[in-house]
Amino acid sequence: MRIVVDTNVLLVSVSSKSPYHCIFQSILNGTIELCVTYDILLEYHEKIEEHMNAQTAQSVITTLINSPFVIETVRYFYFNLITNDADDNKFIDCAIAANAVAIVTEDKDFNVLKQLDFPSLKILTIVQLKELLEL
Repeated sequence: MRIVVDTNVLLVSVSSKSPYHCIFQSILNGTIELCVTYDILLEYHEKIEEHMNAQTAQSVITTLINSPFVIETVRYFYFNLITNDADDNKFIDCAIAANAVAIVTEDKDFNVLKQLDFPSLKILTIVQLKELLEL
């Protein structure tokens, strides 16, 4: 399953002590394919460093970049569908460009997608993803 993971979800899934670590493990073992852009990787790094430390941030980013199950995507179009927090649009643009089936997030701003015919993207919470993957 090809997905885009919002930073808040990746952040809570990195630690092996987290109840959501199975999401990060699913990325590493290929159960899911993670779609990212350069901007998304930068945000991941920034937030992991902010909440954990620089070494962990660098380790996670290096792991993702070297994973065959992480798809580096280039954004060609900027749809600007989220107005409350325009910075979140990079996740939607990545999902469209990578032909992902869903965005995994806990951010309510993404609910705008539920009201649109295009793009056809599912919005999943971290719990819904766990249930879908039967983790």
